[in-house]
Amino acid sequence: MEVVNYILGKLFTHSGESPLIFTQVYFWYFYAAVLFFFALLYPRMRLRNAYLFFISLYFYYQTSGFFFLILIFSTLVDFFIGKQIFRAKTDVGKKWWVAFSITVNLLVLGYFKYAYFFTENFNALFSTNIEVYNHFALWSNGFFGSEFRVDRILLPVGISFFTFQTISYSIDIYRGLIKPVRSIFDFGFYVSFFPQLVAGPIVRASDFIPQLYKPYQLNKLDFGMALFWILNGLLKKMVLADYIAVNFIDRVFANPLSYSGFENVLALYGYSLQVYADFSGYTDIAIGLALLLGFHLPLNFNSPYKANNVGGFWKRWHISLSSWLKDYLYIPMGGNRKGSLFSYIMVGVIVFFISILSGALWVPMLAIGVIIIFTILALNFPKAKKQIDTNINLMLTMTIGGLWHGASWSMVIWGALNGIGLVIYKWVKNILPWRNKEKWYNHAIGVFITLNFITFTRVWFRGENWEKSNFMLNQIAYKFQWENAWAVMTEFSNVFLLMLAGYIIHWLPATWKIQYRHTFVRLPLPGKIVVGFVVFLVIYQVMSAELQPFIYFAF
Repeated sequence: MEVVNYILGKLFTHSGESPLIFTQVYFWYFYAAVLFFFALLYPRMRLRNAYLFFISLYFYYQTSGFFFLILIFSTLVDFFIGKQIFRAKTDVGKKWWVAFSITVNLLVLGYFKYAYFFTENFNALFSTNIEVYNHFALWSNGFFGSEFRVDRILLPVGISFFTFQTISYSIDIYRGLIKPVRSIFDFGFYVSFFPQLVAGPIVRASDFIPQLYKPYQLNKLDFGMALFWILNGLLKKMVLADYIAVNFIDRVFANPLSYSGFENVLALYGYSLQVYADFSGYTDIAIGLALLLGFHLPLNFNSPYKANNVGGFWKRWHISLSSWLKDYLYIPMGGNRKGSLFSYIMVGVIVFFISILSGALWVPMLAIGVIIIFTILALNFPKAKKQIDTNINLMLTMTIGGLWHGASWSMVIWGALNGIGLVIYKWVKNILPWRNKEKWYNHAIGVFITLNFITFTRVWFRGENWEKSNFMLNQIAYKFQWENAWAVMTEFSNVFLLMLAGYIIHWLPATWKIQYRHTFVRLPLPGKIVVGFVVFLVIYQVMSAELQPFIYFAF
């Protein structure tokens, strides 16, 4: 009886200490049960979609508790709006409904993700003392009898991902790429599909919704590929990312002043590898899980540290977000063709906030001077105006992308630095000495510079606050301590050897990776079982005692 009570308790109660995530054994029991009932239901398409919708809601409840109500709210609102966009007789009417969808989604996202950020900056600007109050928690406590704190707003896991998906649904209907789905269960399934719900990849409506109405298919190739991606993702996350994080990276970032500049630099290189292995590991597992259920998720990473320029990096890193920002933000703002009223307003807002918060008179004076110079150039030289508009759109896209990752000025700086990197690369790409890729070392130089630039910007991406980021930069600049380098390498030899192996595997030629991927796929089932057993044995030997959450759960 105690066992039954334990199982029921696990099934129907949410525990923040043991969420339902890929690295928990409990998740794989859950997934096995999902597959069992899926096997009974898949021939009936509508029933299959409804089943996976409710399973996904349950998954999100186990991951985020009563925040699943926000997911239901977004689903209902955008399902209704999608129908109204399609029914609208005029283009103006369609645009109003699209604007309504974007406004509602961004207000929900803004409340939960940016309430503290905006409140703190408002208080700093106007010397007020406004406090954040959680109205959602108050309502939940009264309605469900929960005990959420009303003086604190928690961030629902995955809200940035499913918000962008619902926005893409409304815009894709407006653009005529898809028609509204017939059933609320079908739409709910698209929004909440559990393998990619909490950390992507971001799935576009025009890519995924047509799959809802296709019969289930899983051939031997897809089955083998699904198993490969699951095992590959688990190795990336639990062997590579978690081991180097727990045994070195987290220690340095927690207290950078206790470590030399040399150790801080190695922690940055380690973090570049960790965040890649962690996030791409999650999406590998998600792709594999979805494939076993008959659905194809988009590629989200393509060996990003092979890129020899910043533009190439962002075509390979978090591809679903980069392409979403390009198609739904950068191009609508004017892209590389022209500026827009939105672009100019956003530039003014950002300059205003930075000027006020800086507390220094020279910052707004410099900003005004730069704006005057650019205005004169734009009015007198049409080609210069086009270049200015393009670079403004690019900078805004990357800055907003940084803010999407986190509600802090550190993330804004990180996004803006990447925007600056893209702008500079556009200016100098035709004169770069390593642009000729016929020589292998030319490409290697570009890869080296790009990796170092991306790694440097991660001081702000990973840093908990400005102070710690500055501490790390100070240690690197003034207390590098080359003389202790060998002792450091010896003390953390296992970590650095694993880091080296991780980068070498990452840089292997794509043809080699395709080859060993297909070698696994061609193995007979007993061979796949043996490989899987070895993988789980390796994971068991190196896994950390405490659960390490996926990094992108925070976004």
